[in-house]
This record gives sequence, C-alpha cells and structure tokens, in this order.
Amino acid sequence: MIVHTIFDIAAWISAWLIGRAVSRRYYPRGQTRTPFRDPGYFMALCIGAIAGALAFGSLNMRLAGFWQIGHSIAGAVAGGIVGVEAFKFAHGIRGSTGGQFVAPLALGIAVGRLGCFFAGLPDYTYGTPTALPWGVDFGDGIPRHPVQLYESASMLLFLAVYLKGLHNGSDFMHRQGFYLFTGWYALQRFLWEFLKPYPPVAGSLNVFHFICIGLLAYSVFMMRRNDELRAAV
Repeated sequence: MIVHTIFDIAAWISAWLIGRAVSRRYYPRGQTRTPFRDPGYFMALCIGAIAGALAFGSLNMRLAGFWQIGHSIAGAVAGGIVGVEAFKFAHGIRGSTGGQFVAPLALGIAVGRLGCFFAGLPDYTYGTPTALPWGVDFGDGIPRHPVQLYESASMLLFLAVYLKGLHNGSDFMHRQGFYLFTGWYALQRFLWEFLKPYPPVAGSLNVFHFICIGLLAYSVFMMRRNDELRAAV
C-alpha cells in the first residue's frame, strides 16, 4: 500500500512543520521539550505510543479473525499518554506538558487518515454500508461511510479552533489544549466507531470504544486537576 506510506510520510512532515511553527510562536523556549534536552521524556512517550499502537491494533485485527500485526492511532495516543504520565509521576512533574504536541497530532491524524481512505479495503479502516449520497465504493461495489474523511475533517476543525484560540491569546487553550485535544479526539472517534465493521466486545462497543471512553475520562479529570493546581498556585 504505497499510497498509505506516502501519506504517512506527508503526515510526519506536516506534523513536524506545524509543530515547529506553533511552538516558536506560542510556546516560550523554556516551555517546550526536545529529544536532546529531555531524552527520558521522549523515550517514555515513544515506547508508550508504539506499544499502544501495536497492542490495540493487533488485538482488533485478531478479534476480526486476521492473525497479523496491526496498529492503531487511538492505541498510540493512549499508550503515549500512559508513558508520559508514568514519567511525570516518577519525576514529580505536575501540570500539562503536551501543549506543543496538539497541533502536530491534530494535523498528523488528519493527513494520515487521507492515506487510510485512499488505501481502500486492504487498510481495514473503511466504514459500514450506507445509502447516503456520499457513500464511497472502495472497489467491492458497496457504498460505505467514508469514516476516514469524517475523522480527518473533525481533526481539521479542531485544529482551526485551537489555532484561533492561541492566536486570540486564550489562556484556556494554552493551558488545557492537550487535554481538550484528547477529549475531542476521543469523542469524535467514539462516534465514528459505530460506523465501522469492527467486532464488538461488549454490546455494540468495540475495542476502540473503550479506549475512547478512557481517553475522555482522562481528559475531563486532567482539565479539572489542572484548574485545581492553578487555583492553588
């Protein structure tokens, strides 16, 4: 699936570019982290993200009857959060450290999902059949929900709101941006999962529904905790 690889590369490049631009403009040098200054932080992030992506992606594939290694964006987000939060706990770090990653994540997901869309049926990210006029035939003669485009549009919408908030000097967006991103990602992904053919594990909920529930709970909890920390200071 060379087309997917091309869009994956485009996602990484676009994420790096927007991350660099946003960090330089809205986050002072002392508030950003780099692999050179904070190798332990980035190691925890990478290990968590890779482990989460492979574990949950492969689990979903196996539940669907495909005995192969899979990967998942939702799993990567969840695993990365677990890795970073473990690192922060071990080093006594409090408050949000993810602001610099919000724009790269949002744009990277939006671009990456285009790759999923153009990869078609083999990617196993397509939607369920639909009679709606924008249903897409991926080659099997069945119009399906283009859930990849739904998610891409959702993340671009969030990115636009986020950047607008930073541009307007929103203290809330600056302090809570990562947790807001996590909550929005979880909410929109939870909805699209009902339009995918993934095997359910409880009722009509699949593996990713439960990841999204956990991410949404994390988002709400951390935003409240962040406000409490700020009030205490």
